[in-house]
Amino acid sequence: MKKALITGITGQDGSYLAELLLEKGYEVHGIVRRSSSFNRERIEHLIQEPDVYRSSLFLHYGDLTDSSALNRILEKVGPDEIYNLAAQSHVRISFDIPEYTADVDALGVARLLDAIREVGLVGECKFYQASTSEMFGSSPPPQNEDTPFHPRSPYAAAKLYSHWMVVNYRIGYGLHASSGILFNHESPRRGRNFVTRKVAIAAARIKMGLQNSLALGNLDAKRDWGHAKDFVRAMYLMLQQPEGNDYVIATGKTHSIRELLDRAFSRLELDWKEYVTLDERYFRPTEVDVLMGDASKAERLFGWKPEISFEELVDEMVDYEMVQLN
Repeated sequence: MKKALITGITGQDGSYLAELLLEKGYEVHGIVRRSSSFNRERIEHLIQEPDVYRSSLFLHYGDLTDSSALNRILEKVGPDEIYNLAAQSHVRISFDIPEYTADVDALGVARLLDAIREVGLVGECKFYQASTSEMFGSSPPPQNEDTPFHPRSPYAAAKLYSHWMVVNYRIGYGLHASSGILFNHESPRRGRNFVTRKVAIAAARIKMGLQNSLALGNLDAKRDWGHAKDFVRAMYLMLQQPEGNDYVIATGKTHSIRELLDRAFSRLELDWKEYVTLDERYFRPTEVDVLMGDASKAERLFGWKPEISFEELVDEMVDYEMVQLN
């Protein structure tokens, strides 16, 4: 039985990845932060599953800001695969807390990589780093592995540091390390302060008469949106390759915030123009206008393709919110 260690297991991607790996027969270990609020709803169904899952899922208290905890967990678990999904992942919020974002998203990865080296797991395990399309920033689309990076937020800058650290540990120490440069990926498990989930929640609440309006920022921003289930499948496939590499994971199609609103509100027979207002608080100091990825390398080397369309994704998210309100 292979052992996998997932940082950020309680997040959207971590929960879907845990499901995937448990289905494949892995023993899954997750790192969770100690906090006053119990934030495990995305994996609660796995904890409560019949013994076949519950007996293969283990949680450990730790944090990417605590190198001693990382060393202790790595020594205890001895994982075959490590998936680093933990991060302060909200772009707009990173402008408000740039130092914390750097501590977790940049230095946290350096701590984890060096823990792998110090514990002696370099030749024993494979490492996945969650990089991001935000690193491309103002580079014109379509963006692939050879596109220059031009980060335009503290989040993107921190992620770029960690991306290059992974490259250096791969080359310098021979670590089987891959970075997935993932474009936007969503699901009903997306955080409530991300625009896709925010739109889905508002559409459902407005339909039910529980909310009157929705405040947003730049409606013209275009993103390459896919489903988180498709994207965690790509993470797994990367670590099954003979050597580490960097891969863009994307659908190759873009949609604006306006298109997102169109699909979400029309699902409930509503006209978003009657409810959406613009609020300066939600505009970024430096905007990224268009992100669209070219995932042909991943398709060529390990056959990855997205299976869930943008329309299916938005419909699923809106339907989920309606179920929660009924």
